[in-house]
Amino acid sequence: MNEMIQKIAATLYDKKAQDIVALDVSDMTVITDCMVIASGRSALQVKTLADEVEDKLAEAGIYPLRKEGQQEGRWVVLDYGTVLVHIFHTEEREFYRLDKLWEADNNRIALPFEAKEED
Repeated sequence: MNEMIQKIAATLYDKKAQDIVALDVSDMTVITDCMVIASGRSALQVKTLADEVEDKLAEAGIYPLRKEGQQEGRWVVLDYGTVLVHIFHTEEREFYRLDKLWEADNNRIALPFEAKEED
């Protein structure tokens, strides 16, 4: 699962998604084990980010169980069972604050590009 999360996050990072966060929510809900949350600056970018994640995982034979919001491009959810991918338009992300809702003391999953951004 960690490999899948890293692949999702790297794909989002490569396509210039903003504020990428991965959270382990396995102790907080039965819905999923992890959430990857990111933002796009426009509806078109949100749709493109979702398409790119779906394409990259499909190359590895991994397909979403469900997907929602692709038409509007304001909040796309890709449900991979153990991992939920939420891609927000920046305005929706600020409104719903999903990462703040699910972030706990130490449930943030380290992503490889975070170290680069801090330098």
